[in-house]
Amino acid sequence: MVRRVALGLIVSSFVLVSVVSAKDAGSNKDEMAIRKVIESYVETFNRGDAGAAASHWSRDGSYLTQAGEHAKGPDKIRPALEKFFAEQKGIQVQVALFDVQRQSADRAVTKGFAVFQRPGEEKEEILFTATHVKEKGTWKLFQVEEEESNVPLATIAKLGELEWLIGDWVDRDDSGSVETTFRWAKDYSFINGTFRVTAGDRVDLEGTQVIGWDPVAKRIRSWIFDTKAGFGEGAWSRADNGWTVKVKSTLGTGEKASSMNIYRLVDLNSFTWQSVSREVDGEVLPYIDEVTVVRKNAQKAKTESDK
Repeated sequence: MVRRVALGLIVSSFVLVSVVSAKDAGSNKDEMAIRKVIESYVETFNRGDAGAAASHWSRDGSYLTQAGEHAKGPDKIRPALEKFFAEQKGIQVQVALFDVQRQSADRAVTKGFAVFQRPGEEKEEILFTATHVKEKGTWKLFQVEEEESNVPLATIAKLGELEWLIGDWVDRDDSGSVETTFRWAKDYSFINGTFRVTAGDRVDLEGTQVIGWDPVAKRIRSWIFDTKAGFGEGAWSRADNGWTVKVKSTLGTGEKASSMNIYRLVDLNSFTWQSVSREVDGEVLPYIDEVTVVRKNAQKAKTESDK
């Protein structure tokens, strides 16, 4: 019963990363606001404050009661929560978001999972989709639904730490550009990436990348293939405000190559990338200097504002 009832209670607060994907500055602001409201909601849930928790619901929000009925609006949701907290003393929840999608100016959908803990009992995990609406300038909870998943929640949780990568990115200078796109695969099983390197007006290189969680090695791994017949594999590790990726590759010529690529988060719309410890068949190559990679729409907005 706890599992079903809790779906009407929670959205998300235990966020895995501090940055969010966004289409523009406006959606950045809204996504940050949604996450903060979610944090606040779960904080009130964990201290058993029914009134404060109910205030996070929209006037038309639908909460699933223990009897399987729907209480609509904060005034009806509050007594339902009071009853729940009285019957489920000490229940706590930690929640992680791995996807935030703003559908319109006043409607958004978040996806994530929750881990419930009752005193003396085993933890229980739930995958969910939550709908949010904006009322009088404030984001409110409208509905929460459970989802079935063929992918282990631990896998989704680990890949969720790279949720900030989802989107379209570009690094451009006078000599050319590197354009990269990352998207979730079906059921959040992998992150799929594509890249294109352009020199002047000529496409020099294209490729694909797949990022996944290795449940045996207990780490994030990636596989990459390019149009010069090269392929490689990367092992990801957390670093200060970012990640390091140890890459081992085979070039189309048959030569063996290796490098350490470093990603550092800057803000909602940018990260830096650098490649060090580079070798090809034992020959040491110069480092690739740190570059700043930005979201395409953020760069477009900046270009237009500079005109």
